[in-house]
Amino acid sequence: MQFSERRNTTRWVIIFASFLIISLILWNTYTFFQIFKNEERLKMNLWANAQKTLINAGENTDVELPSQIFSNNKTIPLILTENNKIINSTNIDDNIVKDKTRLDAFLRRLKTENDPIVIEYVPGKFQYLYYGNSSLLNKLKYYPIALLLIIVLFGGLVYNFYRSTKMATQNKLWAGMAKETAHQIGTPLSSLIGWVELLKSENVDESTTFEIEKDIERLQTITDRFSKIGSEPKLENKDIIAETFQSYDYLQSRFSKQIEFSFKAPKSPIIVSLNPTLHSWTIENLVKNAIDAMKGRGQLALEIEQEGDYVKINVSDSGGGIQKKQFKTIFEPGFTTKKRGWGLGLSLTKRIVEEYHKGTIKVLGSEIGKGTTMQVILKKSNLV
Repeated sequence: MQFSERRNTTRWVIIFASFLIISLILWNTYTFFQIFKNEERLKMNLWANAQKTLINAGENTDVELPSQIFSNNKTIPLILTENNKIINSTNIDDNIVKDKTRLDAFLRRLKTENDPIVIEYVPGKFQYLYYGNSSLLNKLKYYPIALLLIIVLFGGLVYNFYRSTKMATQNKLWAGMAKETAHQIGTPLSSLIGWVELLKSENVDESTTFEIEKDIERLQTITDRFSKIGSEPKLENKDIIAETFQSYDYLQSRFSKQIEFSFKAPKSPIIVSLNPTLHSWTIENLVKNAIDAMKGRGQLALEIEQEGDYVKINVSDSGGGIQKKQFKTIFEPGFTTKKRGWGLGLSLTKRIVEEYHKGTIKVLGSEIGKGTTMQVILKKSNLV
């Protein structure tokens, strides 16, 4: 408990520190921007004074300094007007200067960037100096936006890394639990097999031992399934129709007669590279989910069809249906609409289909109050 509280405290400290650093960087950038903006304003005031000096210059006036001020401005775009007419422009693209419409538009833009500097070169006569931001100032203006984008991208990378690491850890945990479960079941299972052999030697009724053996065989199948989670299963070329029907037939015989089962498939075998144990688990999970959706009463249809190089298995029920926004959510670990259960069935099914068999599983269609169709797509084996 204390470790968890310390970890949460550390996270908040890191978040607060990151927010503080970002705020300081943005404030510092804004301060630099204002300083440079004020310096450019001072430069333009000097330019205006130089302009006034040159207008009023006589024969003996030293114009070297004003000329230097003019020549030193190579970055700040400016337009000088008098009586609402443009009389001079500097640091503006020649294509804009030659086009009166574009030059007027450029002037309107400069008016929005900075207040004009008024030059009264003689009493009652004025010129107006309009100027824009230099390229350096423009770059500095967009620097915070670029910085925020970099921070957002970096945050996204960190989040994805954290999420991937967390998912990998969860996968290892589930795989470890599955293997440990298989190991724990294996010990009493071996003992049960021994007891059955002892019962046979004691001439116990064969029907009794037969039923016990069926349950033992079922436990062995479950153990085999769990042992394969987290490891690369061995795939075999099998007739998917026969493998699917075997699981379907087993489940049909063990559920209520209030469920109307139907099975439809091509007559010719369809060979697919699969693991029989895990494929059986896939069919069982889909069928059981369908039965749960119907609350033990309704119609359940399992159909196999082939399309090109692929085979499709559709499991349809007449249950309550699924909302469209939940089509992807139902495959997430922990998602369940039942009062009991861990919400792992479809998550495991998705892993078996997509990771182990390189296929796809999805909700083909669903309508509230009418039912749902789940679809598994697997690639057929190319046998020579």
